Amino acid sequence: MLNGLLLDLARWLDGQAWSTALHESLYAYAWVETTHVLTLMVFLGMLFIIDLRMLGWAFTSVPATTIAARLDRPMMIGFAVMVGTGLALYYAIPVRTTQSIWFRIKVVLLIAAGINALLFRARLRAAGDTWGHESRAPRRLRIGAALSLTLWAGVVVTGRAIAYDWFDCHKPLPAWIYQVAGCVDELAAL
Repeated sequence: MLNGLLLDLARWLDGQAWSTALHESLYAYAWVETTHVLTLMVFLGMLFIIDLRMLGWAFTSVPATTIAARLDRPMMIGFAVMVGTGLALYYAIPVRTTQSIWFRIKVVLLIAAGINALLFRARLRAAGDTWGHESRAPRRLRIGAALSLTLWAGVVVTGRAIAYDWFDCHKPLPAWIYQVAGCVDELAAL
């Protein structure tokens, strides 16, 4: 049911003139994709510095709250542009992207990373500056930082894998992959 609804939405988006124009554009799609990757690097660069500091693996002589405060704005700007360009990339190729097992895994990882980030920020604020000059953050913040690094690495890997057709719906695949990837038409034919 959900797979059918997602595919219907993707087909509707695919029928939009702007979707086709973006996908078939000589330069626009490449610029959007390039901007997506560059802002991903800005966002993840800032995030990884913060996470590595929380783990006590880098910049241990600088107070953790100082690093977090200084990198927060450029990190969030990178995140906002990255999300906007990511939505544009989805809009340009919605049907294939919706039926990509890698895209679906990426979305789950993005949701998990977002929940982790919200919890991390809440814990960071609750901890205050009581530990800011120590080389490592409290255990709960270190766990959040390690989880952040792991989840975002997964987002990058799965995002990159979307471009490949290893598990595309038009290929003969096991039924469970058709189900996970949302290959509605192929499941109906089984």
